[in-house]
Amino acid sequence: MIKRFNRYEIKYTVLASQLRRLIADLNLNMDRDPYVSGAGFYRISSLYFDTPGLDCYWNKLDGLLFRRKLRIRIYPDRPEGPAFVEIKQRVNRTVQKRRLAMSLKDAYSLCTGKSFQLSEADDQAVADEVHYLVTSLRLSPKNVISYNRQAFVGRFVDAGLRLTFDTMIKARWAGFDLEQQSRKMMLAYPPDQAVMEVKANERVPHWLVNTLARHQCTLTRVSKYCQGIAQIQRRLHSGRIQTG
Repeated sequence: MIKRFNRYEIKYTVLASQLRRLIADLNLNMDRDPYVSGAGFYRISSLYFDTPGLDCYWNKLDGLLFRRKLRIRIYPDRPEGPAFVEIKQRVNRTVQKRRLAMSLKDAYSLCTGKSFQLSEADDQAVADEVHYLVTSLRLSPKNVISYNRQAFVGRFVDAGLRLTFDTMIKARWAGFDLEQQSRKMMLAYPPDQAVMEVKANERVPHWLVNTLARHQCTLTRVSKYCQGIAQIQRRLHSGRIQTG
């Protein structure tokens, strides 16, 4: 299991009506991720943490070239699988990710400030960094983001290339227990659009650049976490969410 990533990440907005034609072209040079189910996608749910002043949210909106965020991620269709505690860090256009696989109970404990002693040095370094971030920045849960993901991976000539489409992006502002998938959520992104992420170790191949241009894919700076926070704030201000 890969515990550290260091790669370029570029995001696009794609109309849902475009997906079938775009995916047909991608299938000529890419394979479906082996974790994709017979339905053609898998589900992801993530619990995001932020400071009392929502610094992670504002750092993204302000376009800071260096920023970090902490989350716990699970895959609801794989209930026997671990939870992942992830530190996602962006430096300019490079995304670095460090993660720990552990039980969801331990993930909650780590992200609320409990110290852990782990056997592997790399894991211990990540756990120590999480502990530092949580305690020094006073991080706490701020929202849950869930969505459906279609994923594709590059073949041998494009090793390290990965492309994902996220649709039906939803958020909730309370009830942060990830194991409760039946909790009511609100749409955080237009249902007729997908967020496409292109991830590459070194470069995006020319054939993919040409394919995206041909399908008129639009570059975007969207953050699913920020979309969720913005939607929650709009609902709170409109009085459509009860705060009691």
